[in-house]
Amino acid sequence: MDYTVISVEHKDGVDVITLNRPDCLNAINNALKAELMNAICRANLPDSNTRCILITGAGRGFSSGADLSASIVSEGSDPGTTLLTTYNPLITEMARSKVPIVCAINGIAAGAGMSIALAGDIVIAGKSAIFLQAFVNIGLVPDAGSSYFLPRLIGTAKANAMMMLGEKIDAQTAEDWGLVYKTVEDSELMTEAMNIATKFASGPSVAYNSIRRLIRESQTNSLTEQMSLEAESQRKCSQSEDFLEGVTAFVQKRDANFKGK
Repeated sequence: MDYTVISVEHKDGVDVITLNRPDCLNAINNALKAELMNAICRANLPDSNTRCILITGAGRGFSSGADLSASIVSEGSDPGTTLLTTYNPLITEMARSKVPIVCAINGIAAGAGMSIALAGDIVIAGKSAIFLQAFVNIGLVPDAGSSYFLPRLIGTAKANAMMMLGEKIDAQTAEDWGLVYKTVEDSELMTEAMNIATKFASGPSVAYNSIRRLIRESQTNSLTEQMSLEAESQRKCSQSEDFLEGVTAFVQKRDANFKGK
């Protein structure tokens, strides 16, 4: 696929995906959803040498959310079908990615744009970042996973406030609430995000993939089920080349050279 509304740069095992519709604050149209989906799928192919994905936005914002000039507001349109056929598969693909996903939030992350941001494993925000559950302001409900992510990240009371009041929160509040991992100066955002992504790209990929699954399934598992999954995951990781390298490096008192296998 030739990308027209995103750009993808591969560097040091990291696919840097930039949402690239800066003239409209990277509003999400069908083309952007399709291209982002393709880029994430390609990064997870068995023969891919990508070991981490970093998503950010071009220009002044991460994403202002759904492009309201598109078919979402046309007569007879069905946003529910749009969610089922485009947004939901995209967020699901992000959730089940075999490689970690870092999101670097510059400027506004609103509506479905905020949903994409929250689907990352590590979310880092520039100090000018703004988070907004914009749906209620146009008479809609949170979608693209927002109603799943938010209560788990910040608790029911704050999630209710964000989703029902439709008010913006700034980057420092987002950090204080646990919505993002940390905030940094805008000028340092991509450097900090790339440092994290590069660490993932040079780390034990099998363990990272298993940790992602453990965290995801802990939301619904009982304690017994979760401990069983831990045992299954530990067995898998202990059979990886990275585990052998990690133990060997520890014994030899040197840095491990993980290959992601």
